[in-house]
Amino acid sequence: MKNKQLRPYLMLWSTQALSALGSGMTSYALVLWLYLRSGSALKTALLSVCSYAPYVIMSVFAGALTDRWNKKRTMLVCDLLAALSTAAVFFLIKTETLSEWHLYLLNALNGLMNTIQQPAGEVAATLLIPKDYYQKTSGLRSFSQSLNSILTPIFATALFAFAGMDMVVVVDLLTFLLAFLTLMLFIHIPESCESGKAKEGVLTAAHEGLTWLRENPLILTLIMYLACINLVASVYDAALPAMILSKENGGETILGIVNTCVGIATLVGSVLVTVFPAPKNRVKAISVCLLLSMSSENFLLAFGKTPLLWCVGAVLGWLSIPIMNANLDVIFRSSIPVDMQGRVYSCRNTLQFFTIPIGFLLGGLLVDSVFEPLMAAQPLTGLLSSLFGVGKGSGAAMLFFVIGLTGVAVYLIFNALLKKYRWSDEFAMLENLEERK
Repeated sequence: MKNKQLRPYLMLWSTQALSALGSGMTSYALVLWLYLRSGSALKTALLSVCSYAPYVIMSVFAGALTDRWNKKRTMLVCDLLAALSTAAVFFLIKTETLSEWHLYLLNALNGLMNTIQQPAGEVAATLLIPKDYYQKTSGLRSFSQSLNSILTPIFATALFAFAGMDMVVVVDLLTFLLAFLTLMLFIHIPESCESGKAKEGVLTAAHEGLTWLRENPLILTLIMYLACINLVASVYDAALPAMILSKENGGETILGIVNTCVGIATLVGSVLVTVFPAPKNRVKAISVCLLLSMSSENFLLAFGKTPLLWCVGAVLGWLSIPIMNANLDVIFRSSIPVDMQGRVYSCRNTLQFFTIPIGFLLGGLLVDSVFEPLMAAQPLTGLLSSLFGVGKGSGAAMLFFVIGLTGVAVYLIFNALLKKYRWSDEFAMLENLEERK
């Protein structure tokens, strides 16, 4: 019976995952397009800054709105507007008028649509998934994200190289159309029965989400932990293309291979989290996974001189991330009342992800204005040159060393903070989620 109940979610998940693949290919190809024309890590990082800025600023209000709005209609409208922005990119390419500021503006629009759609999609998933399937469906989401991580650089690089940017956009629009029609015609998403909340003002409802987090300090601490990790991870994301595309033994193909290794690692991690039993301590599992990620890939990227070592780093850095995400997802879905999830998820989004645009901006600035000039001034036989290499890209390698140290420091600080909750009622509740189903 539950397998039949799960069918609508599986339809939603599979078609949305395919659409995400198309969108990811466009985003990836635009990074290649802009970096190859500008050679600037900062200009490329600004693409992500423009995507995340509206997401961070408006998320706290978006959840309050989506708690009041019909989830299905909200997702359809947001998908449609995002597709129109992609169509605008196609038009600008065909008329040979595409420029940097167009991409920044369109990325900001996509970020705004994602801001509204994401909490609606989270609540819709909760309403469609039987409780016993929370961890397995979280593994499915990680699986599709991992598969997309594998396929995105392969397909995007191939289409970009052989058919041009416009063909990448066409594939994106076709995958959107499939997901849009499936959601519109074949999936019914039930609404929460909580009607009184719909009459509240947006500010009042958003305040309730923040209040819930304040009353659950362990959840709030986990969110702030992830916020600091996201700062480090977004600096990494800004620096990775700048290093690999600039190195003599790098380039577009090598960047695609490294990103494919990221996808393979997360795919394996997704399979593991789907088949393995739930851990006894989900909070500890999250913390250990983040330590493994922060203490491996960044240092291999910093000191590795060959694509093979970069790929090994990618595998070690991303293998445990699906396990972390699955445990975090189960904690949120099981702890937050369903009629509050839109509000709380949106407050979570603002608090957990506000560091991402900061990290992208910081990463671009550090590569272009600090570490690349610093390494360019080093003698060829100097210590820093022997550690991080010479030429363009060596500054980004040095930055990976710095963020590796920062990531380990974040783990040590928050691991100490989390220990004080070990004997609290909230910690005991999270340790007994399986029994509470």
